[in-house]
Amino acid sequence: MKVGVFDSGIGGLTVVKSLLQHQLFEEIIYYGDTARVPYGIKDKNTIIRYGLETIEFFKNFELDLIIVACNTVSAYALDEMRDISNCPIYGVVKAGAIATSNALKDKNSNILVLGTKATINSKAYNTRLHSLGYDNFQTKATGLFVPLVEEEIFSGEILEATFKHYFKDIKQPDAVILGCTHFPLIAPALQAYFGEDTQLIHSGEAIVEYLESKFTFSKKYENPHIKFFASENPDALKAIAAKWLKI
Repeated sequence: MKVGVFDSGIGGLTVVKSLLQHQLFEEIIYYGDTARVPYGIKDKNTIIRYGLETIEFFKNFELDLIIVACNTVSAYALDEMRDISNCPIYGVVKAGAIATSNALKDKNSNILVLGTKATINSKAYNTRLHSLGYDNFQTKATGLFVPLVEEEIFSGEILEATFKHYFKDIKQPDAVILGCTHFPLIAPALQAYFGEDTQLIHSGEAIVEYLESKFTFSKKYENPHIKFFASENPDALKAIAAKWLKI
């Protein structure tokens, strides 16, 4: 199978890492819209337009499916993207909510949803969690995490200060949904902050779990072919991919 993975920038590489670890696809086409990142501060119509432009890009490849790794695009633009796509499209918001449901059997569990301002304002996770029977959740826009990750600040005083800024009034969660593809890169620091009893829900692992529930993957691909594309400075994207994915 051949899959396209789309993200607003480099964060979607965390989803690619999960796909590689589970060896689901023979070929992966990654596109990061690095010229226009971040999406999380943009309005709905702009986000939809960017999503539609990405579908036109992916039409240059014969894809079996497309994964929208960007939570913000998953929250706002999936329906419009599906209308013009020539292959199925799956987003990480639905997958993340289902993964949370699988992890937390107690419907009264306290869930914390982290994301960009646009993702949180969309209430996409609220709607999905409510439909699954969960109403005890908190949401927090944590947009400062994106530039910190882009600067490869994954631990230390600056990150700890940012945690205290965002979480000082947050009730201890049973699970934290990492509602942005950048956030898994600070997952160890978040785990240390909240403690081992808090489960972290990772978009990459969630979409793998979701796809495996929908499709039968009869073959494993140990060395898939990966192509990286970016709207700006593709060499920088490839360099980060080599570091993060160890390829």
